[in-house]
Amino acid sequence: MQIHRQQLLTGAAAARDTAIIIDVFRAYTCSSFLLNAGVERVILEEDPERALALKHEHGWLALGEVNGVMVEGFDLGNSPSDIVAAGDKVLRGRTVVQRTSAGVRGAVAAAQHCSQVFVGAFTTAAALAAVVRKLNPAELHIVAMGWNALEPMPEDERCADYIQSLLEPGRPYDHVAAVHGILSHESARKFLRGDKPQFPPTDVTWCLLRDLFPWAIRVERTELGLELRKTPVE
Repeated sequence: MQIHRQQLLTGAAAARDTAIIIDVFRAYTCSSFLLNAGVERVILEEDPERALALKHEHGWLALGEVNGVMVEGFDLGNSPSDIVAAGDKVLRGRTVVQRTSAGVRGAVAAAQHCSQVFVGAFTTAAALAAVVRKLNPAELHIVAMGWNALEPMPEDERCADYIQSLLEPGRPYDHVAAVHGILSHESARKFLRGDKPQFPPTDVTWCLLRDLFPWAIRVERTELGLELRKTPVE
């Protein structure tokens, strides 16, 4: 397996063969919590207006943001705290259309050229590495999506480091140093200050829980579009 490190939307579009699209703050942390809460389907849609139309057409829930702020008419922000607060009574059995400025756009871009696309965050990192290691693709592109898919961010880079260390035995990774760097950066501080409702401080806690769920998340093309599905470690 030849591993390539990529960044941002340009990196996602350049990926070939197999890609891992990483968005820790917050898209694919949210996706993992949605799937854990028992949602039936998670559909990716990069156009917020189209996502809202799908919500109304099918009676789905809509989750996501533009520039970090929940889209007007959506049911949930791009926030794991929102998902935890909603709980499985609200989410179980529902279909959710998810739109975000970095993670979702990256998955859509990678799916244009890759035969296999996975999405990742710290919550599913070890399971994701185990699934990809078993698949052993010729090429793997690990793409850290950053802020709005335009600016690199430490949480995505460090999550990529962690996943790569699991795929390459002996490659060093220091999780304490990684978390320290993440918490010291404005990417986390904008949450921790607690002065903007779209950035709740508790999101940082949920997003930095490592290896919380025992399954990876794969992107599959279905009759409804690009859909996220659990992939267990076998």
